[in-house]
Amino acid sequence: MKPLTYERPATLDEAVSLLGRGEVPTSLLAGGTNLVDLLKLDVESPQLLVDVNHLGLDRIDDTPNGGLMIGATVRNSDLAADPRVRERYPLLARALLSAASGQIRNMATTAGNLMQRTRCVYFMDATKPCNKREPGSGCPAVEGASRELGLLGTSDSCIATHPGDMAVALVALDAVVHFVAADGAGTIPIGDFHRLPGDDPSLDTTLPAGAIITAVEVPPLAFASTSTYRKARDRRSYAFALASVAAAIDVDGDTVRDIRIALGGVSPRPWRAHAAEELLRGAPATADSFRAAAEAELAAATPTGENALKVDLVVRLVTGVLLELTGSER
Repeated sequence: MKPLTYERPATLDEAVSLLGRGEVPTSLLAGGTNLVDLLKLDVESPQLLVDVNHLGLDRIDDTPNGGLMIGATVRNSDLAADPRVRERYPLLARALLSAASGQIRNMATTAGNLMQRTRCVYFMDATKPCNKREPGSGCPAVEGASRELGLLGTSDSCIATHPGDMAVALVALDAVVHFVAADGAGTIPIGDFHRLPGDDPSLDTTLPAGAIITAVEVPPLAFASTSTYRKARDRRSYAFALASVAAAIDVDGDTVRDIRIALGGVSPRPWRAHAAEELLRGAPATADSFRAAAEAELAAATPTGENALKVDLVVRLVTGVLLELTGSER
């Protein structure tokens, strides 16, 4: 039994102060759906838990420009059920509903979802080396069990994937993460929030040390109502993505006017498909165009022997999703 100190700050300033002391390893506690697993497996061993559930960060508010400000401790089930999310951003609602189980979604939070750790089997096994858990110890996944792992943005140091669904949709929507730290408040574009591993995979995000996420802002996007999220996995529920696609598209006649595509299950961070988007803007809305754009995005992939199946899987997912959204079989 490892002793833990539990603190329940009454204000956000008090919570930031507790984190800023840096006296002992500290973790924030919200839904705990990932943290409790990591504690049980000895992957993380904080000595202080700071409970942020009572800081008034559980609201979903309209922004003046027509977007949404989603509080850090809004539960995934509440967010998915919100009529504004379902109507304005169906890709976000569907991404949330594709994750975990109903019971877990009732506990999981917006910020916790962004901060969750990879489910790579080597990271989750404290008896195995892992550069993300112990920098410099190695990445056995490169030559080992890698079917579920990454092929875009990876490095020789780490091929783990970000496991979330919600963040993939938020990347497609150009969301912005709001946070507060000891030196004040700040924001990070969601596309810059999750890090690629490079030579140091131990840092998952660019969130400053001692900072607390307060909200995620989703800007307005007129064609986001024509959007969806599709996830390929080994079973119909309670499984992480082998690959997933969040997409929104604006078509003028037979031509793609604008488009957003993000991929999940293929990279250490939710992967914005910029190359595919650029090829599709102004292109015909046809299966051939969609397939060619997806293939161009995957041209930079570096698959292992076990996860090479993801290349064709992603091409099929992107093509199918865009055909569904455009109502086209061309």
